[in-house]
Amino acid sequence: MSIQSDVKSPDISRNADPSSEANSKWLDAHYDPVASLYTFTSCMALSDLHGDGENKLIVADLGTGSYDMKLKVYKGTTLMSENAIIDLPTGVSTFFMDTNEPRTPAIAVASGPYIYVYKNLRPYFKFTLPPLEVNPVEQDLWNQARDDKIDVRVLREMLDSLRRESNEGSLTVRSLRFLMLDIEQMETFANIHKHTPLKKQTVITCMDTLKKSMADEDAISCLVIGTESKDIYVLDPEAFTVLAKMSLPSVPVFMSVSGLYDVEFRIVVSCRNGCIYTLKRGSKTAKPCVELGSQPVGLQRVGKNIIIGCMDQTLQCYSLKGKKLWTVYLPANICSMGLMDHKQRGFKAVLVGLNNCDVHVYRDKYLVNVINTQDAVTGMQFGRFGREDGALVMTTKGGGLIVKILRRSAVFEEKDMSAGPPASQNQKLNVPKKTKLFVDQTMRERENGTGMHRMFQHDLYRLRLNTARAFVKALDNSLNPISTNPQEPLKLSAQIQGIGPTFKLTVGLQNASASTPSLNLIISFQYDDKLYSLQKNLIHVPMLIPGLNYNFETLVECLNDKGISDTVKVFVLRQGNNIPLITAVINMPVSESVIVV
Repeated sequence: MSIQSDVKSPDISRNADPSSEANSKWLDAHYDPVASLYTFTSCMALSDLHGDGENKLIVADLGTGSYDMKLKVYKGTTLMSENAIIDLPTGVSTFFMDTNEPRTPAIAVASGPYIYVYKNLRPYFKFTLPPLEVNPVEQDLWNQARDDKIDVRVLREMLDSLRRESNEGSLTVRSLRFLMLDIEQMETFANIHKHTPLKKQTVITCMDTLKKSMADEDAISCLVIGTESKDIYVLDPEAFTVLAKMSLPSVPVFMSVSGLYDVEFRIVVSCRNGCIYTLKRGSKTAKPCVELGSQPVGLQRVGKNIIIGCMDQTLQCYSLKGKKLWTVYLPANICSMGLMDHKQRGFKAVLVGLNNCDVHVYRDKYLVNVINTQDAVTGMQFGRFGREDGALVMTTKGGGLIVKILRRSAVFEEKDMSAGPPASQNQKLNVPKKTKLFVDQTMRERENGTGMHRMFQHDLYRLRLNTARAFVKALDNSLNPISTNPQEPLKLSAQIQGIGPTFKLTVGLQNASASTPSLNLIISFQYDDKLYSLQKNLIHVPMLIPGLNYNFETLVECLNDKGISDTVKVFVLRQGNNIPLITAVINMPVSESVIVV
């Protein structure tokens, strides 16, 4: 059954406007709100399981979280097969494990410490992670309990002390369950399990595939798994042995793998400590790449860029060397992330499912499309489904299944749908090449950096000193237009009008006091009597009411016709005191010549 036979009218979407630009790019092929599919992006895959050219949908259903976990396979929109899973699944991948004909992939399901491999939709192999080393003190405590050398109370105190000294991850599951029980239940639990050998097993947190020696679509691939014990394992697809083991500083949660195992590969890992690490072929430990400011909720790699969704509602992009390239702020929390790789069109983008029932499509940092859904999307896969190359399969928070098909006429424009700066702002400047003078100057600064810094500091201190001296002098001589005397809070302004040789000088005075008037003030002028002549050399100021502006005018006549100008100083003094309260300095303009007609 092809997915094309299930295409429905676009008006199936309740939240989307059929005439909107977003809806015009997608066909609503199928929507089942009661499909009861509770899963995430990491537990979904699209693959041609039978070699008939028709891709199936593989979903590891989480069920209720404690039971009813199943591996479901859909052909079109019909449930084709389902297998029960013992523990919660953490990842699903399809890979080619041999070169037998016909070329059909196997399904790997990560669940607890096991990887279940299905071939032709039937159980084929179960791989168990290598056991971890048990803490010797914990082993000795259970041995003593087995030999009845200590009672359950002492065992509980010692195990609890051991947990506090190290951490919970250092104890086995048996000890952790024992510490969770009540005193009455501990003795029964200990009697049942104390004769069983103590084992410490880790669990799988994430899984991906890595091509072994060739990059073909149907080439043999290795499984790459991350574990709770902060390790990365690369598994051989035929013998299921550990080909490589690498360590991380924290527990991996998201992983992106590229390259070939036999040639060169790179693994980008997002960990629980909020950091991104990179691993290469031959390395035993991870190299720190990025330290995020918020916990990651999704990771995708597009080309040479790492795109990370964070809990602070941001989508961040970094280079493989850890350089931050851009940040996009989202309108809601991120629920899921997926990669949209349309090989036929050469189009790559990142799908971001938000908590407000929208799916944003980002090409680089530009929002090129918004898909409205009926519920928040928790898992998504883009690829070939049935015989359609551009299918988008999504599962929702309420267990629904949504299938959309990209229209063949859909075009994603190279511009951002949201408002923002123009695209020309992001174009790189044409920076000229370095000249010999620039290189010589750089070398001189590098060789004489200490001396240049000392000289700069010396000149800076001298500038500060001269500024402070000038400020003190201005305060002492009242050379500033605002009074610093709290008993005489006055403001002085002066302006000159005219083109000459006669100018009009206007002096403005204001009493800045709250309620005290100013009395017995005079305005005096200082100037060069060879250049200027004033109509009023002295102006008696009446009582100044607080808050009002008072203007006083006088005429200034320029006596020189040679184009020379000077300054006129305005002083406000109190009668009987020769020290001015405030001062203003006026730079006189050059006087125009007298034209005789």
